[in-house]
Amino acid sequence: MKKNDWKDRLNIVYSTNPDFGYETDDNKEQTTLDKAKQNLRVSIDKKNRGGKVVTLITGFIGTDNDLKELGKLLKSKCGVGGSAKDGEIIVQGDFKTKIIELLVKEGYTKTKGIGG
Repeated sequence: MKKNDWKDRLNIVYSTNPDFGYETDDNKEQTTLDKAKQNLRVSIDKKNRGGKVVTLITGFIGTDNDLKELGKLLKSKCGVGGSAKDGEIIVQGDFKTKIIELLVKEGYTKTKGIGG
């Protein structure tokens, strides 16, 4: 029985190229880099947030579960809410210096603060 893979190529209607290969989204989950090798950037952001200030941690390379675990740790240590998705962690409030200290203490030695 032939595998029906039309759902994997929804963005291609038809191709006349005989050598055309359909590219499917085989997103393999990437492995998490060692803590000492992570280049994390901590910044303060208030754009598109209704005037609210948030601390933004970017540059995390790894699995979604590890990102969410780190986000959960930072949010609980700061005692506030936030989210962790798409390679960035958002912590509600201005906790830039505290988060940098926490990350360095946890072993993320290449953590840097940006701006503000």
